[in-house]
Amino acid sequence: MKLNQLDGLIAFWKVAEHSGFTAAAADLAVSPSALSQAIRQLETRLGVRLLNRTTRSVSLTEAGRAYLARVGPALGQVIEAGDELNVLQGKPSGILRLNAARISIALVLRPLLDGFLRAHPHVQLELTNDEGFVDIVERGFDAGIRFGESIHRDMVAVPIGGPAAVAVVASPEYLQRVPAPRHPDDLVHHNCVRLRFATTGAIYKWEFDVGDRLVDYEVGGNLIISDTTFSLDAALDGIGLAYTFEQLARPYIRAKRLKRVLTAFSPTFPGFYLYYPSRHDQPSKLKALIEYVGRHKG
Repeated sequence: MKLNQLDGLIAFWKVAEHSGFTAAAADLAVSPSALSQAIRQLETRLGVRLLNRTTRSVSLTEAGRAYLARVGPALGQVIEAGDELNVLQGKPSGILRLNAARISIALVLRPLLDGFLRAHPHVQLELTNDEGFVDIVERGFDAGIRFGESIHRDMVAVPIGGPAAVAVVASPEYLQRVPAPRHPDDLVHHNCVRLRFATTGAIYKWEFDVGDRLVDYEVGGNLIISDTTFSLDAALDGIGLAYTFEQLARPYIRAKRLKRVLTAFSPTFPGFYLYYPSRHDQPSKLKALIEYVGRHKG
């Protein structure tokens, strides 16, 4: 076996794992074209086609499935052995790809970044901000951070950052123009900064504790956003009421740039989770993050 044949084997294995070139290329930190070339060279040496390629999909040929069944377990053991060696040396390494919405980055990930990267200097963290929910496996991410209710059940989820308390806030200038609401029913008289979900196109309904249950309110307003953190900026500018998290609003409340309303009705949610595919052969870089999160749950 020539040395460059091993590159083709790993390329083929990763494309089969991700069912596509884009995610596999991201996983291996190479370009999709380089990956495709490595597999074509492997196919040429073997004298058989391993993949069916179309403009929209990639699938294994019958020969490809048979070949993967033989080489896949061995390649997995080689990669796992390297990860275990890094762990034994205390050096988790490689590119760790995370996908998270801006609000989860601000609330729970940013406070952990400096400590984690100092503890694991050989890990390169590649952080992608994505407001919509994405398939982290298909897109080549190692893990994601989202609210617990939006995580697929086939994922492993670890709490990160602790419970998250809601805060409805507005600038003093806005509340001079419009009397502060005393009950969520009063929101019909207010300009509320609304959030549209990128994946579904739906407008988020504000949730409040009313009586002994959580009630959804379909609020109105002339500003709709898709960035979960921009509502605070809009509130600071006096546009209207913002539905956000107390932790983010706290500095502005203390500085008297924002006032909190409907406090008695504002719920506290379980919070955010670090989630990742359920696999037995987690890479050392991801294991290091999981363990660090476990020690700093907030």
